[in-house]
Parts: sequence; C-alpha cells; structure tokens
Amino acid sequence: MRAIEQRQEILDDARRVAVALAPLRRQLLGLLAQPDSATGLARRLKLPRQKINYHLRELERAGLVELVEERQRRGLKERRLQVAARAWLIDPSLLAENGVQPAEFQDRFASAYLVATAARLARDVAILRERAQQAEKRLATVTLEAEVELASERELRAFTAELQSSIAELMVRYQRAGGRRFRVVVAAHPARAQEQRRDERERSVERLGAEAP
Repeated sequence: MRAIEQRQEILDDARRVAVALAPLRRQLLGLLAQPDSATGLARRLKLPRQKINYHLRELERAGLVELVEERQRRGLKERRLQVAARAWLIDPSLLAENGVQPAEFQDRFASAYLVATAARLARDVAILRERAQQAEKRLATVTLEAEVELASERELRAFTAELQSSIAELMVRYQRAGGRRFRVVVAAHPARAQEQRRDERERSVERLGAEAP
C-alpha cells in the first residue's frame, strides 16, 4: 500500500474541484483512505457496481485517486484504488474571480483580514510543500499555538501591542541581509464554545484531583 499519511495537495483547477465535490465522490474519497475496489465499495455503500465504477473513473481521470493494485479475482481483473493525497486544499482564488487580498484591509482586528491571511497562508504553504516533496526535501516551517484568557477588548489591544513590539525586536535581532526569507504570521481568535467547555471540564477534573486526599 502506498503511504499517503503526509501527502497534501492543493486543488487549483476548477474542473478537479467540481469532480471532487459531488456528494457520492466525496464519500468515495473518504472510504478510499484505504485501498478498495469498485466491488468492495459497491458492497459497502449498497449501490450498483456500475455506478461506483463510473464515479471512480472520473476521480481517477482527475488525479484524485490512483491505482495501487491489480489482481485476478474469480476470472476477472480487480482494480484496487486509493486516494492520491491525505488531504486537499481548494485554492481560495477559485472561489472568486477577484479574490480578497490581505493588503486590501487596514484594520488588523478585522476578522475578514484574518480569514484572507489564513487563506493565503494555507495556499502558499501547500504550494511550497508540494515543491519540497518533488525535490525530496523537508520544508522549513514552524508553528506555535497557545491560548490566553483576556478580560476585555482593551486587554486584547494591549496584548497585541506588546506582542507586536516583541516580534519587531526579534525581527531586528535576527535579520540577516541575503539570508533566506521567512513570512511570519500571528493571529488570534476566540476559542470555540465547545472547546471552552471541554477546557473547563478538564480544569474541573484537575481541581478535583488536586483536592482529593
């Protein structure tokens, strides 16, 4: 079986996106995380094999699934397919002729600015990662995640000002003319309510454990 655990791909062709988004094909892509045949998929989905075969041919033509094995089974040749990547990212520029660019925003606290920046970040990293994989090299990236509880919007702005100052200081300290350029993006957003409830439950469990004799 071909390893796809780390392979991601950007979809920048509208035709391939259209092929992938049909509900049944999305379901097939999910099932084909592990190799299977049209017969096996038809049995699992309780659908005619001919219908499954048609959609698999379209997915294979679009490069979304790949042949991993052919074998004889009951006098017939069985083709086993698997997804071509672990995950796909749709190029945000396909969603609008004139995609919104982060540079168009003046308010760094605007959620639209964050979304536009995140979309560009995902697209750029996906492209660079694909190039690195083709060159059989590791892409140099770093990701840091943390959570902080702030009491008010005023505190958020104060936190942002200090963070910006710290980053500017680091930029000056490590800037090297002629060195490799890296793009640094810092973003923050409220934690989703479900995650907050989970964190509160975890803290409650920790307190109970600490109070236990």
